[in-house]
Amino acid sequence: MLNTMFPPDHTCDSVPVSARIRARLRDAGHTFRANDNIAAFIEDGELEDLCLEVENRMNAVLDALVIDTENDHNTVGTARRVARMFVDEVFAGRYRPAPPVTSFPNVSQLNELMIVGPLTVRSACSHHLCPIMGKMWIGVLPSREAELIGLSKFARVCDWIMSRPQIQEEAVIMLADELESRLQPEGLAVVMEADHFCMHWRGVKDEQPVMTTSIMRGAFLQNEALRREFLDLRKGGDK
Repeated sequence: MLNTMFPPDHTCDSVPVSARIRARLRDAGHTFRANDNIAAFIEDGELEDLCLEVENRMNAVLDALVIDTENDHNTVGTARRVARMFVDEVFAGRYRPAPPVTSFPNVSQLNELMIVGPLTVRSACSHHLCPIMGKMWIGVLPSREAELIGLSKFARVCDWIMSRPQIQEEAVIMLADELESRLQPEGLAVVMEADHFCMHWRGVKDEQPVMTTSIMRGAFLQNEALRREFLDLRKGGDK
């Protein structure tokens, strides 16, 4: 049940922009977990307002940490910089629509293994908001009937998916789902290797916490020789 003080269209200026967006999401029955994309529920001009709201709330966090942002020249603009970083950069995959991806016909009816990578991965752990940095390899067995996309488009889709707070195991599934829906391939493989700074920077402070996750679908799941070819070529291309 909505608050009776909350207007039906949720557009009252006195209501924080985050509350207005959240109300639209709830009205539509749409989740807003850390790795969800919510771009469809954000109206023109609201991202700027969201940055300002995050800045104000970040100032409160710094205040609670007993950091004197008024007199410390190093942190005077920290809240603003952090807000911009979250909304416009490292979590932009939540707030921006999917990048346009131009496809072209598979005129030559290519149905041989294609490998893209290593692509640089930059994401963030949803548990501590610490960086996840690594590499991604994508294997595609195209369908003769489906269309293809250019090399740079793989990188753009990967960056859009990865620019959200998440865990690595779910990130590779989301990327595989997105690519599979766009390409309709005979087979798809995704391998991600990454360092997790929540282990570098805090906790056990391990210096080499590399995590590897993989997704195999279609022909890669059914054909052991194809799967082995992809994995062998991936390792060879990383030397």
